[in-house]
Amino acid sequence: MSKFKIGLTRDFLSPDGKLTYKDMGLGVLDAERSVEHAFFDRHENPVAAAQLRDLDAVISLAPGYTADSFRGVERLAAIFRFGVGYDMVDLKACTEANVAVFITVGAVNYSVAEATIMWMLALSHRLVAKDKLVRAGRWAERSNYMGSELRGKTLGVVGLGGIGGKLVELLRPFGMKRSLVFDPYLKPERARELGVEIVALDRLMREADFVSVNCPLNDETRNLIRAEQIALMKPSAFLINTARGGIVNEAALVDALQSKRIAGAASDVYEKEPAGKDHPFMQLDNILLAPHCIAWTDELFAEIGTMACRQAVAFAKGEIPSGLVNREVLERPTFKAKLARLQKK
Repeated sequence: MSKFKIGLTRDFLSPDGKLTYKDMGLGVLDAERSVEHAFFDRHENPVAAAQLRDLDAVISLAPGYTADSFRGVERLAAIFRFGVGYDMVDLKACTEANVAVFITVGAVNYSVAEATIMWMLALSHRLVAKDKLVRAGRWAERSNYMGSELRGKTLGVVGLGGIGGKLVELLRPFGMKRSLVFDPYLKPERARELGVEIVALDRLMREADFVSVNCPLNDETRNLIRAEQIALMKPSAFLINTARGGIVNEAALVDALQSKRIAGAASDVYEKEPAGKDHPFMQLDNILLAPHCIAWTDELFAEIGTMACRQAVAFAKGEIPSGLVNREVLERPTFKAKLARLQKK
């Protein structure tokens, strides 16, 4: 009986072919006799069809998938995204190719929420500026760099999914005044459970001391926070984006930071990644930056990896694990046939 073949994208490995991450759950695959796995022999973005033709599934870190990725690919049945974002995957093309797309729902919540709080504290307490004072021998200037506390402040969350919910939960001991949420899909009972207030985006931007962007990037959220919304923010407010580039208009944010219309910002994501050295953000001292990895920890990768590998093993047995994004694929006859073959193994 043939084994269920899983490919892992090459970006899990360093240039010399060694596993970059301490633990990404591969023990789950090693323990399953009906499954075999191997890393791609090269990195291509988007993934090439030749890399997929002999596989049943892929566990994928960063590369994209387009319609060309599936030309002549008939065996592939699933892509397991290492994370919760899937804007790099053409969902329509996946569905038409009879490929199910899964994300690791919940696995990133704690790490991203904790990283957001770290940025909130670093910004409000002017951590970088104070570090520079000491290194430059400017101790006497310290009174010019007063910070502010989270206590009594208002949090604004744009998109209250798992990450936003965990952020609200972890911030409770800090004594923030209230949490405002903009999320057209948030159910009132969930808002009551978390003790948050659902408001319009403009009100959130106007009243929040910290705006945390946590929604996915899609047609509804692209350029959601533009110059008009940023102009509503308090001069003392901070904007933090750990979601996706393209949700916040970068040009508008740069303009607000250059003119000091807001106190500062932090961004883990960019409209074009990787961000080049000539990006306007690089010239600003009131924004903190990270290369789309601010929440990356050993614990995070172990949790995401274990979940993705368990999803793949469950799928190899003909099950549909949690985290399916393109549910419409379940109704397609060719996909049903793929699933039926797995169930007969």
